[in-house]
Amino acid sequence: MQIQGQIVDIVNRSIYSGEVTIENGKITSIIEKEHQVKNYILPGFIDAHIHIESSMLVPSEFAKLAVLHGTVATISDPHEIANVLGKDGVYYMIENSKKVPLKFHFGAPSCVPATSFETAGAIIDSEGIKELMASPDIYYLAEMMNYPGVLFDDEEVLKK
Repeated sequence: MQIQGQIVDIVNRSIYSGEVTIENGKITSIIEKEHQVKNYILPGFIDAHIHIESSMLVPSEFAKLAVLHGTVATISDPHEIANVLGKDGVYYMIENSKKVPLKFHFGAPSCVPATSFETAGAIIDSEGIKELMASPDIYYLAEMMNYPGVLFDDEEVLKK
């Protein structure tokens, strides 16, 4: 498949008439080519840190709105749903995200609950993190909010 348009080259800070070739779902070439198409072709945004639950939407509904504004992928920390539902909440978010083409990258929430002062519906300890990290749908350890645990060498925090 080939798409023509005005290509926005972020790196070189230029816009030029061109053509993008896509094979097997991957861009294989971007070339400069004269044509009359005035639509713009540009890279999408990656939201580098988001708690989708803060939007009060499930991933599939969040995606419908995010793509309208140019977002094509997220680096997601499902910490909030994990506080309520534990690992089951994380797995729910992952499965729901597979219903849409927006690319979600989920991490294992490291602080469930976030602090010892919280009353949450769930706890994810280092064994729970180990289980989550074994999933091919979990890409990293998410935000470590318990910085005192890191600074004071809390054994359970360091295991995570």
